[in-house]
Amino acid sequence: MTEFWLISAPGEKTCQQTWEKLHAATSKNNNLAVSSKFNIPDLKVGTLDVLVGLSDELAKLDAFVEGVVKKVAQYMADVLEDSKDKVQENLLANGVDLVTYITRFQWDMAKYPIKQSLKNISEIIAKGVTQIDNDLKSRHTAYNNLKGNLQNLERKNAGSLLTRSLAEIVKKDDFVLDSEYLVTLLVVQYETLAEMVVPRSSNFCHVDLIFLISAVTTHLSKSWQKQKILKGFFFNQALSTW
Repeated sequence: MTEFWLISAPGEKTCQQTWEKLHAATSKNNNLAVSSKFNIPDLKVGTLDVLVGLSDELAKLDAFVEGVVKKVAQYMADVLEDSKDKVQENLLANGVDLVTYITRFQWDMAKYPIKQSLKNISEIIAKGVTQIDNDLKSRHTAYNNLKGNLQNLERKNAGSLLTRSLAEIVKKDDFVLDSEYLVTLLVVQYETLAEMVVPRSSNFCHVDLIFLISAVTTHLSKSWQKQKILKGFFFNQALSTW
């Protein structure tokens, strides 16, 4: 990760001379760093008392802005959790990557008029960052709710019949509707392995006014429970005999 130092150097006769001296010491002669100008316009400094009174507020504002920036970065990482390699390229400032923004920084005169006092400018910055923080909280909440709903939907569709939605499974014809005395109940029961019975061999065959017939494959040596009514039937394509 690239590290940046914001250096305020003692002034020479002109700002350009100061820059050339610093650039020679850090980049040109010693190759210690890549130097770039960080252009800050002449601001209305005011009196020393104003600066002293503003110093504590600026320290608080600096910590607040840093915290919001970190939250934005973390939020971006959460949203792109399946594409971590794309987090850096989506962290932009004024539409450009962070390195370009810092090394080619330009003061936004429209947002932060230099005719305003330092106190007013700091209040403008604080108000703007507070709005970003509130928007971030709102979007983060909405994202988490949407993510939770999606996970619940996936869980229902991929889960067992106890948890998943039955909307795509049952049909209107499966229910007795608009009856004063009858109601249709859906019963979900576990699939269990019964001794001597082939798993998942049960198959619905037919139903009449009283009984229904299901076929199940089992070993001939297994005696059936008495509460089950069995009919001895051997299927033949040409002839059916009992």
